[in-house]
Amino acid sequence: MLELPESRTVARQMHEALKGKRVKNVVLEQTPHRFAFYSEQKERYAARLAGQAVEGACQRGGMVELDFAEDMLYFSDGAYPRYFSVGKAPKKHQLLLEFEEGDGFSVSVQMYGCMRLERRDVCAHAYYRAALEKPDPLEDGFSYEYFRSLYPEADAKMSVKTFLATEQRIPGIGNGVLQDILWHAGLDPRCDMRSVTDAEFHALYDALRKTLRAMCAAGGRNTERDFFGERGGYACVLSRETLGTLCPKCGGTIEKTAYMGGTVYFCSGCERR
Repeated sequence: MLELPESRTVARQMHEALKGKRVKNVVLEQTPHRFAFYSEQKERYAARLAGQAVEGACQRGGMVELDFAEDMLYFSDGAYPRYFSVGKAPKKHQLLLEFEEGDGFSVSVQMYGCMRLERRDVCAHAYYRAALEKPDPLEDGFSYEYFRSLYPEADAKMSVKTFLATEQRIPGIGNGVLQDILWHAGLDPRCDMRSVTDAEFHALYDALRKTLRAMCAAGGRNTERDFFGERGGYACVLSRETLGTLCPKCGGTIEKTAYMGGTVYFCSGCERR
């Protein structure tokens, strides 16, 4: 799934590879997918984008935004843009853009994903607006005071995972990056926020910033792939690929459990529940 390290990496790569290229052809729903979501008027994608030149790409939380003169495409969740060279377009996809040079990119949705076409600067979609308006976790505006304010009620019942990865409190943070952040902070995803001390809150803030920086600097996580199909360089401590191995901090076994409709990975020796 696209989360902040991947959206930042993919957006940078798209900007560098596609800026100035002009759209020749747009294909929608070549391979229908039940959980592939588009803007309401899907038939307008080709009419609006054909002939337009890419002006750039940027990251918005966990989303990737591709900009044209008046329009933008943005991708989120399991909608990964993937580059293809001339003559190498995939046969199956939910969205494909071909440029005049013959290369392009396609999107094949994993589980579920959005590929929305909107007018620039006027998109009112709630998740997009939240990503646009809230501080980026890696920027100066994301201070400890701001982070602490996201949990204003000392008696609000929620888990640490709920706090970090729901309600768009911190756009771009999801279940994927959450695992290593909490391992560095020493908190189990199921830990009750009401029990988190001031010292643990500071540790959580520091772990969030440091872990995201490391993930972004390495081009994303090694459990995900970038715009060119390459795995990220950040080796996740907690993931499906390390399940059952020894924790590098305490030597305990890395475990998993079902929680909040997904899977969480943890080390019971390092993370307080």
